[in-house]
Amino acid sequence: MRDRSETFEVETSLPRKRLDHYLGEIYQAVSRGTIQRLILEGHITVNGKTVKRTYSPRAGDEVHVVWPEPRPAEPAPEDIPLDVIFEDKDLLVLNKPAGLCVHPGNGHETGTLVHALLHHCNGQLSGIGGVARPGIVHRLDLDTSGCMVVAKNDSTHNELSRQFAERETKKIYHAIVCRRLTHESGEIRVAIARHPTHRKRMAALDDNDGKPAHTSYRRMEVFEHASLAEATLHTGRTHQIRVHFRFLGHPLVGDAIYGRNQNNQLRERSGYHAPRQMLHAARLGFTHPATKEFTEFEAAWPDDFKVALGALNHK
Repeated sequence: MRDRSETFEVETSLPRKRLDHYLGEIYQAVSRGTIQRLILEGHITVNGKTVKRTYSPRAGDEVHVVWPEPRPAEPAPEDIPLDVIFEDKDLLVLNKPAGLCVHPGNGHETGTLVHALLHHCNGQLSGIGGVARPGIVHRLDLDTSGCMVVAKNDSTHNELSRQFAERETKKIYHAIVCRRLTHESGEIRVAIARHPTHRKRMAALDDNDGKPAHTSYRRMEVFEHASLAEATLHTGRTHQIRVHFRFLGHPLVGDAIYGRNQNNQLRERSGYHAPRQMLHAARLGFTHPATKEFTEFEAAWPDDFKVALGALNHK
């Protein structure tokens, strides 16, 4: 199927009206958010050029609109290799690589972990997460690697979700952080909430303004300009480890969102530039819903994590 398109000419200059508002009046059945996304993605152009949504239409402007064909509602299986640590009829545990998005979303309509799981499990996954997130009990950030558990049926999904919600799971991460950690170990109990102005970021805030968050850490190794730390999550807030280590003044190596300045300094002093935030879910423990046994799984460090350690340990 081919995308539909249409072109029309603006009859009157509208110096006080934005392009997205103008098009919203023309295409009243289309949400303003959809129009703004089409402008941002270049599907709507003016005089053959991409413009901002705040552009003011002028008489004689030629507006070209491309309406993309609707995407399938359900992800299709894709043969993407998976590093499976454990698997039985109820669940599987895998070592997710950095760069693999967990579920489909804006900008990641294909090539996600869900697409790979649909192929690997022949569609035998829990349906509780809906068509976009079958089997997904919890998630890791796009650029975080390591242990994840996936449910193959609804009863397993429900029980694992309960364990995560009631903090009965064991979640241990390895993180390479900027600068030398002074203390051998510590507890970080700082509330986390959505950043007040940057809506895609989280922030450490007063207890009254955020949700309680608790991270324990121990120093594993110290280098000249960085440290290797083990962090245990006692709560599961978004970006918790990244925000908490930034709060300590030791943002993760490679974290451009929460540690841009410190990483620029690290690059100048060490010559090393990380391709991503150096965070790895090293161990995951939970009670198997069928056997009732508490089991822990370990995920080996990926190559880029090893490269980072080697570069930062170089004398």
